Amino acid sequence: MFSRRIMGRRRILQGIVVSDKMDKTIIVEVRNLKPHPFYNKVIRRRTKIKANDPENTAREGDIVRVIESRPFSKTKRWAILEVVRRAVGSDEGVQNDIQE
Repeated sequence: MFSRRIMGRRRILQGIVVSDKMDKTIIVEVRNLKPHPFYNKVIRRRTKIKANDPENTAREGDIVRVIESRPFSKTKRWAILEVVRRAVGSDEGVQNDIQE
């Protein structure tokens, strides 16, 4: 997991887009490792967050960075910062639709 603070309180997280079916909204899965408080075994945790994507640039499977932001809706509190890496074959479908 990639996390850091910017401009005081805003957090930046990195995760995988698991859904892009909504308009201007993506669901990002952020994974992190945390040791159990008593047993000290490393536990894998995941969190799904909704992020604002006003231009619909991110596709399912992309790795993106999101930044904490003002509330956009009841559950959406993050905005897309950048697409770090595209998923394999994510642009092929878009190009085929344009050519047809």
